[in-house]
Amino acid sequence: MSGKFTIDGVTVPFETGQSIMDAALAAKIYIPHLCHNPEFHPHGSCRLCCVNADGRTVAACTTPAAEGIQVENETHEITTQRRLLLKLLFVEGNHVCPACEKSGACQLQAVAYHCGMLAPEFVHFYPKRAVDASHPETIIDFNRCILCELCVRASREFDHKSVFNIGGRGIQAHLMINSPSGKLGDSAFSARDKAARVCPVGAILPKHRGYNIPIGKRLYDQESISQVGDVASHLEHDDDR
Repeated sequence: MSGKFTIDGVTVPFETGQSIMDAALAAKIYIPHLCHNPEFHPHGSCRLCCVNADGRTVAACTTPAAEGIQVENETHEITTQRRLLLKLLFVEGNHVCPACEKSGACQLQAVAYHCGMLAPEFVHFYPKRAVDASHPETIIDFNRCILCELCVRASREFDHKSVFNIGGRGIQAHLMINSPSGKLGDSAFSARDKAARVCPVGAILPKHRGYNIPIGKRLYDQESISQVGDVASHLEHDDDR
């Protein structure tokens, strides 16, 4: 069974079982998101994809598409709320975009540009977080982790290793490595795992190479995130270059 609904006045077709996000992506309509990946079960944790559907605020990635609903995605109120969430993410971690290897191909950075977040507004937390370089092929910089859980889900659902998990609550929440020492080098992780290639920021990076894509040729240098299309597959491809 199929049907139609609208996003900002544009008619969008959908198939039964698709979420608002699924249908929007298929119609090449961009709804900002960080924790969503079409290959994984929807998570709904980042809240950036919240839209108004018939007057209700819902997460586009977890809300089923329905016949005739009217969805608002790019209103001033929604964009302002998204900018607020992004500003909180930037000050909660240690994100230094000009010096980051992922700059130009970072989903967090690209979504911030799309939503008009060009400068921080709040006081930075400057948390003291470690860098795990114990693995021979991959490094983890916990300073950049935004707790999207994409690596958690990839390791569990695709790699069947459950290398990653989230511990703590609230401001104390953090990414954990499931190994005797808590280090990546003592885990079952491999650089060929799906979990090695899904991070939307610069938290999980390959060792022994960096800044290998010149400025001007990076993923978002010539096109905004709203024009790129399937962000997840582009990010994986970019990491393989």
